[in-house]
Amino acid sequence: MHTETQNKIFNTLLVEDSIDFRVVLKTVISEHFPLIGIEEAESGEVALKKIDILVPDLVFMDIKLPGEDGIHLTKHIKMKFNNIVIVVLSSYDIPEYRQAAFRNGADCFIAKGSVSCMEDVLARVEGTIASKMH
Repeated sequence: MHTETQNKIFNTLLVEDSIDFRVVLKTVISEHFPLIGIEEAESGEVALKKIDILVPDLVFMDIKLPGEDGIHLTKHIKMKFNNIVIVVLSSYDIPEYRQAAFRNGADCFIAKGSVSCMEDVLARVEGTIASKMH
């Protein structure tokens, strides 16, 4: 299976069921980091298949997904690929979600509704690239 990301140095997976938010996220990231490979998954099932093939450096993970939720998916991925950086994204910025995300292996939590959401996303991409290059 050949995808556009196989030729990229750094790969990202966007796990998000909202096509609108996925498009915005992909556009923002690719405009600032044109050499990054970006794959998309609309459900946990699709994400798991892509992760096994791609083994991305960075995953942006929505909590509310069809089928398995992003928190359990994060735990599953971290058990198999501990070096993948997982950023949990949620429209619901509540302490219980943040705690559950970190307890299950998330490296970062970003609230989708925050004013700095896209700046935080870009900062996380930049930081992950920097750490992977060393």
